[in-house]
Amino acid sequence: MSKSQASAAKNLVVGLGATGLSIARYLQRSDISATFFDSRDKPPGIDELSEISSDARLVLGDIKLTKEISRIIASPGISDGHPLMVKARKKKLEIVSDIELFARDANAPFVVVTGSNGKSTVTTLLYYMCLADGRSTLAGGNLGEPALDLLAQDEPDIYVLELSSFQLHRTQSLPAKVAVLLNVSPDHLDWHADEDEYRRAKYRVYREAKAAVVNRADEEALKHVKHCDRIISFGLDAPANGQYGLRINNDQVYLACGGKLLVATHELTMYGVHNQLNALAALAVGDLLGLDMSAMLQVLVEFPGLPHRMQFVARVAAVDYINDSKATNVAAAVAAIESVDSMLVLVAGGDGKGGDFGDLGVAVEGKLRGAVLIGKDAEKIAHALNTVMPVHFADTMSDAVSMAAGCAESDDTVLLAPACASFDQYNNYAERGDLFCAAVEALKR
Repeated sequence: MSKSQASAAKNLVVGLGATGLSIARYLQRSDISATFFDSRDKPPGIDELSEISSDARLVLGDIKLTKEISRIIASPGISDGHPLMVKARKKKLEIVSDIELFARDANAPFVVVTGSNGKSTVTTLLYYMCLADGRSTLAGGNLGEPALDLLAQDEPDIYVLELSSFQLHRTQSLPAKVAVLLNVSPDHLDWHADEDEYRRAKYRVYREAKAAVVNRADEEALKHVKHCDRIISFGLDAPANGQYGLRINNDQVYLACGGKLLVATHELTMYGVHNQLNALAALAVGDLLGLDMSAMLQVLVEFPGLPHRMQFVARVAAVDYINDSKATNVAAAVAAIESVDSMLVLVAGGDGKGGDFGDLGVAVEGKLRGAVLIGKDAEKIAHALNTVMPVHFADTMSDAVSMAAGCAESDDTVLLAPACASFDQYNNYAERGDLFCAAVEALKR
C-alpha cells in the first residue's frame, strides 16, 4: 500500500451529494486523502468527485471497516441506524460531521441558527442584517452553500450557519459567538432513535456558545444556557427590559424590545405570526452581535420571505393561494394554518416521517372549508382531521389545486402546508412548491 493509499484509509467519507463533495473539496485543500463510500450504485456527485480529486478512492454498494480506518466523516443524511454507522460505533471509531471540521478550522466568529421550523428565514434575515450593518458575511450550512465551502472564500467578519439536528448530533465542539434555538417540535423521527434524541441534538447548539437567544415558550432551553455570558429571550408576549416580544399600542401590534416599540407588524412584508417570531429572534441575535437597530429594522420591512415559506402565489377568482411547501412537519403546518385568518382549503400530505398528525385536526377546527390530501400518508392525515368538511384525495399537484379551487369560496385561502416530507413524490420540497405555483398559475388561463 502506498503512502497516499494508507492516508486515504484513515479517513472514510460516508455519503456523496452536496455535503460529501464539500468534504472532498475541504480535504483536497488540506492535502488530506480519504476513501469515499456511498451505498447507492449511482449516487449524485460521482463525476464531480473525480474532478475534485482524480485519485480519490470511491467504494459503492458495500464496504468493510478495516483496521486502517480511524475516522468517519458522515454526511447528514446518513443516520446512526445505518449498518455502517452501527459497526463504526462498536469499533469506537471517531465519527464527525462536516460542521465539526468547520468549527475546528474557522477563524472568524460564527452564529448558529437551529430549530424545527423557521431556521432558514432567520439565517437569511441575519445575513442581510449583518450586511446592512457593513459587516462582510457568509451564510450557509443546511441552507445554501455547505459550511466547508465557506472556508474556501475570503475570511468574512462573521459566518451565519443554519444547522439541522443531523449536523448537531455529530458535532463535538461548536463554540458559536451566538447560538439560537427557535423552537423544538417532534421531527425527523425516521432518522433519530426517538424524540428525546432529537431534542438533545437541538439543545446541543448551546453547549459551547458564548451568548444565547432563547424562546421564552421553551422552559427547557433556559436549563441549557446558564453558562453563557449573555442571554436574550424572545416571544409573543410583552417583553421585559432588554428582551424581545410584542406590544400593543393604539390597537396596533408592534415588535418591541422591553418597553420600546420598534416596528408595527403590519409594516413587515413577511406573512404570519410565526414570521413575527422569526423577526424577533433575528433582532435578538443582532442585538448580541451589536448590529445597528435601524439597519436591522430596514431589512425586516423590506424582506419578502423565502420561497415556499408562506409565499403568496396569486389571487384567483377571489381566492388567495399560499405556498408553504417548506412546512415539512406537523408543527410547521400548524403554524401556517394559524397564520391564516380566513376560511381555508388545506392541501397536505407526503411522507410523515413517523410523526403524529393529531395537532392538525385541532388547528383547522372552525376554519376548514375542505382538504385535499396527497402522497404516502394521505389516509393518516384524513383520519387525524376527523372533519365533516369535504376531504379529497389527489394523485398529482395539478389535480390537488383544481380540487382545492373547486372547494374554495370567495375570500377563502388555499394553503399548501403538507406537514410531511416530499420524497415520496418529489425530489424535494422546492419541486413540490414549484408545481403548486404552476398549477395555480394555470387556473388563470
